[in-house]
Amino acid sequence: MLIWNEERVISVNIENVWNLFSDENLQRIMPNVVEHTPIEKKEGIVGSTYRQSYKEGRRVETYIVETLGYENTEFKKHLHIGFTLGKAFEIETAFTLIKIDETNTRFIYSGHNKGINFLGKIMLKIAGDKNNNKVVQDFMDRVEEEAMEETASV
Repeated sequence: MLIWNEERVISVNIENVWNLFSDENLQRIMPNVVEHTPIEKKEGIVGSTYRQSYKEGRRVETYIVETLGYENTEFKKHLHIGFTLGKAFEIETAFTLIKIDETNTRFIYSGHNKGINFLGKIMLKIAGDKNNNKVVQDFMDRVEEEAMEETASV
């Protein structure tokens, strides 16, 4: 199982960063997500499900994402999702934003990727921590870049 918990301070207002995690802006921070369609939106958000498709090269994987946790207050924003990918991986990720002040936000990205069958377990061993760390850092960089761009265009 791969586990990560990374954080950084982004010099952008919490609302501008949070806006990137909305259904409308998700592809800005996850450009390989080619579809994000609500299946069932529940009151309070937790339990809502979405059909999501991810494209890597010519291959497209479609899976169902469930919202496992959600918080949206003035000082803290949190989104926790989970999905099974290719019948091989159980993935959970959480995005937490904490307001430091009007122009700084602490961004915490955590999660795990667990192989749920023989193939999934082998693939995770081959990919290893180094590759996973690069994926995590690339994602955090993209969120920071898009948040800075969002602020510059306002």
